[in-house]
Amino acid sequence: MSYQKFDQSEKKSFSSYSYYFIQSNILSNKNVHTLNRKQKKVNVKMMAKKVVFGEESRKSLVNGINAVADAVKITLGPKGRNVVLERSFGAPQVINDGVTIARDIELSDPLENTGARLLQEVASKTDLKAGDGTTTSTVLTQSIVNQGIKAVASGVNPLALKRGIEKTCRILIQEIKKNAVPCNGIEDIRNIATIAAGGNQEIGRIISTAFEKVGENGSTTVEESQSLQDEVDFTEGMELDRGYISPYFVKDMERQIAEFTNPRIIVTDKKITAVQELVPLLEMVVRSKEPILIVAEDITGEALSTLVVNKMRGVLDVCAIRAPGFGERKKAYLEDIAILTGATYIAEEAGLSLDTVTMEQLGKASRVVVAKEACTIIADGANQENVSKRIEQIRKQVENTDSDFDREKGEERIARLGGGIARIKVGAATETELKDKKLRYEDAINSTKAAIQLGITPGGGATLVHLIRKIPEIQDSLEDEEEKLGAGIIGKALEAPLLQIAQNCGKEGEVVLDRCKNLEFGEGYNAATDTYENLLDCGVVDPAKVTCWALENSCSIASMVLTTEALVVEIPEKKKPNQNNMSDLPGESYM
Repeated sequence: MSYQKFDQSEKKSFSSYSYYFIQSNILSNKNVHTLNRKQKKVNVKMMAKKVVFGEESRKSLVNGINAVADAVKITLGPKGRNVVLERSFGAPQVINDGVTIARDIELSDPLENTGARLLQEVASKTDLKAGDGTTTSTVLTQSIVNQGIKAVASGVNPLALKRGIEKTCRILIQEIKKNAVPCNGIEDIRNIATIAAGGNQEIGRIISTAFEKVGENGSTTVEESQSLQDEVDFTEGMELDRGYISPYFVKDMERQIAEFTNPRIIVTDKKITAVQELVPLLEMVVRSKEPILIVAEDITGEALSTLVVNKMRGVLDVCAIRAPGFGERKKAYLEDIAILTGATYIAEEAGLSLDTVTMEQLGKASRVVVAKEACTIIADGANQENVSKRIEQIRKQVENTDSDFDREKGEERIARLGGGIARIKVGAATETELKDKKLRYEDAINSTKAAIQLGITPGGGATLVHLIRKIPEIQDSLEDEEEKLGAGIIGKALEAPLLQIAQNCGKEGEVVLDRCKNLEFGEGYNAATDTYENLLDCGVVDPAKVTCWALENSCSIASMVLTTEALVVEIPEKKKPNQNNMSDLPGESYM
């Protein structure tokens, strides 16, 4: 086989020709695309809207609200029933959680669906703020709207009605907070969790055990398990999702961990590559004969080699891990570690460098355990005051954020600083049962947190019924007669949760209500045992925070619905019939 040889001039002309051909081809393609864009007309199609006014608009909203509320309220109380939700993929879901049921409902009529969406907003907002009480807020909203619509239809000024509802709501919320009893001890926590889980005592026991173990600032999370039984795993101290950089740092070969007692800790955001940066620090540690944990952005090159060699020779008792988290969150995690251990955060932005570090700038911990993919730091408690301030700061950040992810990470940081994390692993025989149990656990945990914050009140709708006695006093304080009517609507709506609880138990609601109205505060109807007794003593309690948010959110949305005079919705586009008389393929409408 012979190869053709090109001289330099031929090569140059060939490459020039290739370049010209490519460039001209690109230009011609560009011109074609430009022509195509000019020839194409952009058609922006606006969806047609349907506008309804007056009584028709309010009636449509009420129908949508009633459709959702009727499906949700059957789950209220210890003898509430379940609702089956169809799923496009997998098995149907059988649940007892009000907000999940509300979110799953979508009505075919766009006018009524708008009302359904408003009620979903009530349930979602209550779930976001309090974590429970979604069914109660749904029942209250339905009652306020249905009574209010009748008043508006009879000629009452809806704006005056709205003002009356809002003023009454504010006074009642203050009354709930005033009557709340502090949540004291593990017994109250177990009662709250049991009630929130629909009367499941096993869930109440597990959650109370978890809260007792991790303390006030600890975190309790729910995970799915492969087993049939529910289990609780506890993690003591601050757990980081970073392990040792090199396996040569391992001290216990059997367990593959490096464990230190009373080690020194240095925290920095720098990437360490040169050994000269570490020499002054290592010399100090060798003289003090203390173990050291290095938390840095990364350690590579000769710096890592030096640490490993000295560790293997027994000169240094050392371990190094990479900083946890990413981006801005990494800086926050490093600051948390520094505050927990009493270390100075060695950061470039603070003008600090490793070669000038002193022993006073190193932190200290009671015990540190470093595994392949995790590190646990157990503090000695010497910096508890600074830790408490840091927890308070993070808690304010969590309260002010709108992001669920940031809120979750903030609570996780509080738990790491506060003492520990309890992981409840939920087990069940089927996936349907597993999802239902997981939702019950989440509701119970949220209720328990709410009870710790604002205290507890008598449950079973008894607190709301007791507030009815306050309505005449509120009406006397209002001057406008139509505002007084708004207060009366709230008074009537406060009966709705107890009526529904009694109805779900198969009892006559009006009979139960009439008897409860004559009982003292703290006494009421125990639906689980079908008796009238002191609910605080027998453990039938609700978090005050949940009751407050349920009342506030229901009054907010309901009063807005009453002031509605026009409703604008999109007209759903009808699907064109098939031209070739062929049957639709599955999923064709999504193409």
